[in-house]
Amino acid sequence: MTYRCFNVEIADHIAHIQLKRGDELNTMVPEFWTDLPAIVKDLDDNAKARVIVISSTGKHFSGGMDLAVFTGGSSAGTAASRAKTERGRTRANLRLSVLDIQESFNCLERARVPVLIAIQGGCVGGAVDMASACDCRYATEDAFFVIQEINIGMTADVGTFPRLCKLMPEGMVRELAYSGRRMPAKKAMQLGLVNEVFATQEEMVKQVMGIAKDIAEKSPLAVYGSKVMINYARDHSTADGLDYIATWQAGMYHPEVDMMEAFKARGEKRPGKFDELLPVRKRALGGD
Repeated sequence: MTYRCFNVEIADHIAHIQLKRGDELNTMVPEFWTDLPAIVKDLDDNAKARVIVISSTGKHFSGGMDLAVFTGGSSAGTAASRAKTERGRTRANLRLSVLDIQESFNCLERARVPVLIAIQGGCVGGAVDMASACDCRYATEDAFFVIQEINIGMTADVGTFPRLCKLMPEGMVRELAYSGRRMPAKKAMQLGLVNEVFATQEEMVKQVMGIAKDIAEKSPLAVYGSKVMINYARDHSTADGLDYIATWQAGMYHPEVDMMEAFKARGEKRPGKFDELLPVRKRALGGD
């Protein structure tokens, strides 16, 4: 399938989603917000890959949300423009539109497989929302992050604050949010937002694909469980997290399958042969 904003390739259990509008700063036009969740949901629901890598093209990763989204090119833009003249109902619709746009990045967090993102140049506005929803972030030396919304007179609303405050010190999030300053990649790595910084985009993508390969060779069920537990532990107390992992293991842990294969593969010095996650079963319309 052809997309305006993305190229999608799947090889060796790795799905590579690449932003392809480098000449236009990979701005997030209306199609971006509908196509990305559709791509991720298809990969996840149909168990087409064991890991997703997101990268980009051109000088900058993404210039953030396109003006068309604000001026009527999407449901959110339409609601925003009507809100100037219609108060109650339209502002309620605007809230629903924001929640709808948030789902475009929530899908990255909810996907059963890890999502790795490789960032070069500018990661601006909505791109910070996107990066914060991924499992791991990597950047080039020339990369920078900016919470651009404050510079255009609005508050970031697609996911930056709920997630970024759990990825780096709150004081720095506040400084970036209030000032609209750029944070360079090396500073982002020092603060824990970025896993690693690379000299060039080519080197970065090569290394990130190598990390993805390591992940793809592990038990998909074990990786899925790890992602669920990390997300749960982030949002709950230690006691709740311990209780939840015990319940998860009671229902999902099958040592006679994946663990035995992992030991056997290690002894034979080969990648393990693990079963894929099952496709997500769709409930038939009108069914029970």
